Parts: sequence; C-alpha cells; structure tokens
Amino acid sequence: MTLQLTRHRPGPDGPRFRRPGRPRPSAPAGLLRREWLAVLCGVSAVFAAVTAAVSAHPAQRAWGMFATGGYCAACLAALAVPRLRRAGAVRHRGTGSAARYRGTGNAARHQGTGSAARRRGYRLAVLAALGGAVVAPLAWMATAGQAQPEVGVIVRSAALLLHRGTPYVSAGALASAHSAYTYDPYLPALIVFGMPRALLGGGPLTDPRVWFAAVFVVTFGAALAIAGTPRPGWWVAAVTASPVIAFPLSVGGDDLPVLGLVCLGLAVAATGPERSWLHPVAAGLVLGLAAAMKATAWPALAVALVLIGARQGRRAAALSGLAAATVVVTADGPAFAVAPGAMVANTIAFPLGLAKVASPAASVLPGHLIAATGAAGRWAAVALVVIAGVAVGVSLLVSPPKDAQAAGWRVVIGLALMFLLAPASRAGYFVYPLGLSAWLLLTRPDGPGGLGGAGWLGPLGRPGWLGRAGGAEQQVADDLVPPQQLHLP
Repeated sequence: MTLQLTRHRPGPDGPRFRRPGRPRPSAPAGLLRREWLAVLCGVSAVFAAVTAAVSAHPAQRAWGMFATGGYCAACLAALAVPRLRRAGAVRHRGTGSAARYRGTGNAARHQGTGSAARRRGYRLAVLAALGGAVVAPLAWMATAGQAQPEVGVIVRSAALLLHRGTPYVSAGALASAHSAYTYDPYLPALIVFGMPRALLGGGPLTDPRVWFAAVFVVTFGAALAIAGTPRPGWWVAAVTASPVIAFPLSVGGDDLPVLGLVCLGLAVAATGPERSWLHPVAAGLVLGLAAAMKATAWPALAVALVLIGARQGRRAAALSGLAAATVVVTADGPAFAVAPGAMVANTIAFPLGLAKVASPAASVLPGHLIAATGAAGRWAAVALVVIAGVAVGVSLLVSPPKDAQAAGWRVVIGLALMFLLAPASRAGYFVYPLGLSAWLLLTRPDGPGGLGGAGWLGPLGRPGWLGRAGGAEQQVADDLVPPQQLHLP
C-alpha cells in the first residue's frame, strides 16, 4: 500500500495550514488592482494634459507637459508589463498522480510568475510617474528658474531675515505697496527653506522646492513606518508621484513639509506606552515645528493634544503643549520681537483679506465668493471659519479621539471646512486634507499588507522596504510542495 502525504511549507509567521472553509486567495483581485492603477495613471495624465493646455502660469504648463508623458508611461507599464511576462511563461503537463501534482505545481509557479510580473509592473509604473511628474520637471524648473511666486517670496524673505532680522516688509512700506507679493504670509520657520538660495546664490540644489521635497519624503515616510505600514519607501514614492503631491511640489511646494510634519506628529502622538512622557514631548516638538511654519498646522496641533489627553492624561497633554509652544516661540518669537506690527500685517491681516491689497489666493470656493461681496462679506466669511472651528472643538470635547485614525479624520474635516470657508483660499490648499487622507488610508489596520494576503492596495502592500514580496498567488505555490510517498507492507 502506498500513501501519498502532502506537507505544508511553514511561512515566516508559522505553518501555513489552510483552515476548513477558508476561501482560497484568487488572482483576479490582483488583476483588478492593476486595472485600478492604470485608471489612476490615465486620469492623472488627463489632468496633466489639461493643466498644460489651460493654465496661464508657465511653471504649471511646464509641469503639465512633463507629467503627461510620465503618467502615460506609467499607465502602459501597469497594463503591458504583466501581460508580456505572462506571455513568456511555459506550462508543463503530465500524467499519473505525480504528474498531476507536477502540473498543479507548475500552475502554482505560473501564478507566482504572474504575481511577480504584476509587482514589476507596479514598480515600473511608480518609477515612471515619479520621474515624469516630479524629478524631470523639478530639475528643469529649478535649473531654469521657473516657479510660482511663493518660491520667490520665500527667497526674498530669507534675504531680509539675514540682513534685517525680520523676514517681513514694514507696515509703513506695505501702506504704499500695490503688489500682493510684497506681503509674506509665511511664518519665520518656513523662511528657513530660502536660506540656501540667500546664502549660496542660484543653482538647482539651493532651490527651496528641493528642500521642501526632502523634508516631505523623510517625514511622510517616517510617519508610515511608525504606523506600521509595510514597504513605506514604495508608498512614499507612489504618493509623491500622484498629482496631489507632484503638482504642488514641482511648482511651489511650501505646504508639503508642513503636511509631512503633521502626519509624523499624529503618528508619534498615537504610539508609545500610556505612561511614557517621551512620545507626547516628541509629538509636541514635531507639531510645534509645523505650527511655526504655517497656521494650517494649528488645527492638527489642537487635535493631537486632545488625542494625547485621551490616551495618556492631562499631564501628558500639557507636556506636549509646552514642547510645541517652546518650538513656536523659539522659531517665530525673535521675528515678532523685532517687528510685531509687520508680522501681524503679513501673517494675519493679509491671509484674512483685511490688508490693503487683496490676496492672490482666488477660487470659486464659498468663502472667497462670500468675501468678494465686500467688507461685510469678508467679516461674514471670517465668522463662518470661527463657527466651523468651534464646531470641531465641541466635537473634540464631546467625543475625543483615542487613536490616529479618529484624530486624523477629525483634522481632515476641520481643514476642509476651513479652506472651504476662508475668505482667501484656493484649491491648492486641499493638499492638506488629501495628503492626510492618503496617510490615513495607508495606515488603516486593514490597509496594504493587512489581513487577507495581498491587502487592498495591490502588490506594493507587502512586508519590507524594497525586498521580495509574497502574496495570495505566492501562498498557493508555497502551500504545495513535492509529496512524500510512504511505502507500507
């Protein structure tokens, strides 16, 4: 009598025994995710082409021309590479029980080949989009000196900070100004990104956008890693290559380091032991730096303090708030001490639409449309922003968030309301809620690489930074190993 025994190969987390009634992972899920990626790349290509055709700004048109090619190449890579790889696969068939097993093993290996091909298609698509939508346009515009006006404002303010001790034009000079770009709505900590150009002169490496990108990549990647997202390096590349990040980064980018610091601060605030003071202080330092750069980080700081208080108590929240206040005072206090009137006129009156010259931030958003009706409309828009802030604050008191997901979505809602109702707002500000939403989706418990094999975002969601990945199709191959035959008398 001959018994054929099939053994299971153990995986890194223990033996892989298939539970009764558990459905076998299916390959079509990966194919659907590949199609989704191709659709996203196609939509991104259309957005870039429309930007190149209709934008009135030279830097935006240049980005659109570069990015259209990059996204089209990414779409082709997502669709064509897996098909070409599968077309070269060879199937073997046999007879008998052992031959039938070999045929099953070959089919499983063929499925593994298809999974590897899909992963290769994903990687090539991400690299093509990143090169065409970020690296190429940013390198060309940094060399040619093309950028949106805010980059020049930051460089000019950095030079003023070096020579006068304040980055702001005086209130007397603003009284006779006729250009909106005479104002500087940015806080002093953000002006530091213009220091390389002010100190070393022109050149691609002294462009503030290069340093905006570096800080965003490091902080966003650290936020993903702290939250436990698998393969954070690839996900940073994928998010950076999307139009949500690639477009503002290539032409301006001043919001991106603040966005990365907000994500990192929330990630740190939601981790660590409940009785530890290290994480609250670290979160306060990170979010304090973001708040010292732009006022758009203040709602995130408030939500993070409530989160820390709900998780670790009022003392931890007080320590975090003290750390944040220390950073803000240290970074922005000297400029305020030198010229308080100029700082208020530039960073408060101008963004609220209360200055002599109207802010160039224009859109069809409700707040701007209300403010455009006159002085009463501007004050009405300000009142709406205050009411929205109070509403979010009440929700924090009634139902305080206790994890990063709850806190992050509360920040997304608060920022979206603020940008919708602000008297001087534009669509570009929505990089904050959109970028933060991407981080929240990637850090969900059932996000990439979560339970269920491949996760819900495809082959990029695998353990490790850049290494080989497993998946549903690979598990089919791993579960089937050559049988052992036992001869019994």
